[in-house]
Amino acid sequence: MALPRTISNPYIGDKVTFLETTEETGGSHVTVLVELAPGGKNGLHYHTTFTEHFEVVEGELGLRIGKEFLFLSRGGRADVPLHIQHLFFNPSSKHPVAFKVTIKPARQFEACLRVAYGLAVDGKVNKKGMPKKFSHLAVLLELGETYLTFLPHKLQVWLYSFLAKRAKRKGAFKELEQYYKQQETPEGVSA
Repeated sequence: MALPRTISNPYIGDKVTFLETTEETGGSHVTVLVELAPGGKNGLHYHTTFTEHFEVVEGELGLRIGKEFLFLSRGGRADVPLHIQHLFFNPSSKHPVAFKVTIKPARQFEACLRVAYGLAVDGKVNKKGMPKKFSHLAVLLELGETYLTFLPHKLQVWLYSFLAKRAKRKGAFKELEQYYKQQETPEGVSA
């Protein structure tokens, strides 16, 4: 059975559509269309293994890149290089914003999104959208390769590695494959 092109998170009211998947681009990149709910946002973070390119399709997108705040409208674009702290947000309290994000290289970004949204759909997250099981959080940290700004980088690398090894031993990665791996259709059954 093919993975869905569009996934939704009922806790935060966001929708993500995969315009170009990791498989389709051979891992060079993944491009998603994000529909961010009014007031929606993510926390300040950075990446060391992939860059992000944002392009607004509809509405207004707020971005913080380093210490600079940008407010982009339709057609507006911005790039986030490696190691730069950033976040995005919808400054409107009434209207959603739609924007494309291209991640280069794709790494495990698609799998991370699919797991996070899949857990939310299945009610396995708290009110803030964080996984209820610590082993599920460890999987997301490993897949997302996303670092927080208030902890030293080396500590986070060590911690993520430790937690991921523990989660693998407990079978958490295998348990969550249902969200990001295509399921085989049994012979004789049409998908």
